[in-house]
Amino acid sequence: MTITTARIASILLSGCLAASVFSGHAFAVGDNDSTMPTCKKGEIYDQKTKKCVKQQSANVSDENRTDYAYSLAKAGRYEEALAMLDTVKNQNSAEVLNYRGYATRKLGRTDEGISYYLQSVKMDPQYAKVREYLGEAYVIKGRLDLAKEQLNTIKTICGTACEEYQDLNAVILDPSKI
Repeated sequence: MTITTARIASILLSGCLAASVFSGHAFAVGDNDSTMPTCKKGEIYDQKTKKCVKQQSANVSDENRTDYAYSLAKAGRYEEALAMLDTVKNQNSAEVLNYRGYATRKLGRTDEGISYYLQSVKMDPQYAKVREYLGEAYVIKGRLDLAKEQLNTIKTICGTACEEYQDLNAVILDPSKI
């Protein structure tokens, strides 16, 4: 290999690596399941300004607060997630109820979590993420029959290739994955 060929290969490889890093981040930003950065307690990540701001900021939308609560829950900060959800004006959205169910379930209050999930399902029966989490709660309760019902419903919503189907199916097959 000549020096010129090696340089060209190096430049191409560097360009591909950089493109993959930046494109991966771009997809994650718009992905509903991605989590935004978490801030210290008492702050919220503002999606508009892309920085942490005081939690009481009037400029932060309900959607931003809901998404941030989910990020907190996914980071294992369940009590903070519930407190953030308490600041959302519209408490009766499928997402708020789902994330409230997720945080309470993760705190060990599975029956309470199930009640929130069921309320979310009533509001949006086609919301696959709530069906996944409801199925996981049923697995925790030892109700594989009900978990499989949720799996079948997810299949009708988004097929077997969607993340919700695959995640719930994995948990049904191996409950230690919860």
